[in-house]
Amino acid sequence: SGVDVYPIKDLRQAVELCRDIQSGLVPKIAPLKLDIAAMKSIGNRYRVDFAEVRGQQNTKRALEIASAGGHNILLIGPPGSGKTMLAKRLPTILPPLEFEESLEITKIHSVAGLTGKTGLITERPFKNPHHTVSQAGLIGGGSIPRPGEVSLAHLGVLFLDELPEFDRGVLEVLRQPMEDKEVTISRAATSLTFPASFMLVASMNPCPCGYFGSTRECKCSPLQIQRYVGKISGPLLDRIDIHIDVPAVNFKELRGKGVPAGDSSELIRTRVINAREIQLERFSGDGVFSNSAMSPTQIRKFCALDADSENLLERAMLRQGLSARAHDRILKVARTIADLDRSETVKSNHISEAINYRSLDRTYWT
Repeated sequence: SGVDVYPIKDLRQAVELCRDIQSGLVPKIAPLKLDIAAMKSIGNRYRVDFAEVRGQQNTKRALEIASAGGHNILLIGPPGSGKTMLAKRLPTILPPLEFEESLEITKIHSVAGLTGKTGLITERPFKNPHHTVSQAGLIGGGSIPRPGEVSLAHLGVLFLDELPEFDRGVLEVLRQPMEDKEVTISRAATSLTFPASFMLVASMNPCPCGYFGSTRECKCSPLQIQRYVGKISGPLLDRIDIHIDVPAVNFKELRGKGVPAGDSSELIRTRVINAREIQLERFSGDGVFSNSAMSPTQIRKFCALDADSENLLERAMLRQGLSARAHDRILKVARTIADLDRSETVKSNHISEAINYRSLDRTYWT
């Protein structure tokens, strides 16, 4: 802010620039310009839109909640149900970057040598590593430590398509950055810490053949299904706030017959931004920017429940055998749902919807 930044390619240009400025001449090199309004505008930036996706209203709602609160989300459904299509449209509804966030993201990409000719990065990162990625590629490493995919996705989205196809050891190293929002790479001579506050979006089939629970016949045995979903450990699953079943789209929805058109990305994004503004005001001065990052103390303060909501949550905890971490994540998601409703308090309907996003714990991981 208030600083002119001139791009130069060598020291000779730097000397010539300084001489021009000292002499009161107009520099031959123009300073970089940053249009904050354009930076925060969604117009003409993306060629895809949520309105293009037929059906899947429940999944779109879950992705809206995840975007509004910065929550991790897992999409489970058969091949062709639209999991990847929906996930790749997520950037169109994320809130715009603040200037300070752009600087932070640009610094990380600069360290990795990935800024190219773009200069300041003005869009939230969307990283989609292949399932063959190594631990070093995901977390970072090398003889000279470089940031991995989790740091390059900082303040953006890390999308892991076909989650069970990733090596289990690679998935397990995600647990620490998901919890601490940073990753430390240690070498004999030095130790470096990179930020890694990303939103995890993962997708998977419900079984090896992909059709368990769908209209098509599943050819997998119960043991095969358990082995398949067992590649995702309980502790990792616990760190994912929202689990959503993505069913196959029926013919009427696919053809748009008798089914209302879904909301556009711009409309959804407006609701997401409004909810984020509520959160920024709530956590002002606390160094927290979204509900997903609430501490246990903040959860108790901002997610107080009435008697009905308390009983509803208790019954769900007992019935589904949920962990203490899952309990906290339900409350965080419920707080985000309340923010989208512009409700000051978390009500029983908010708790009920948040509990529904943990129902797959019981369906697949029992």
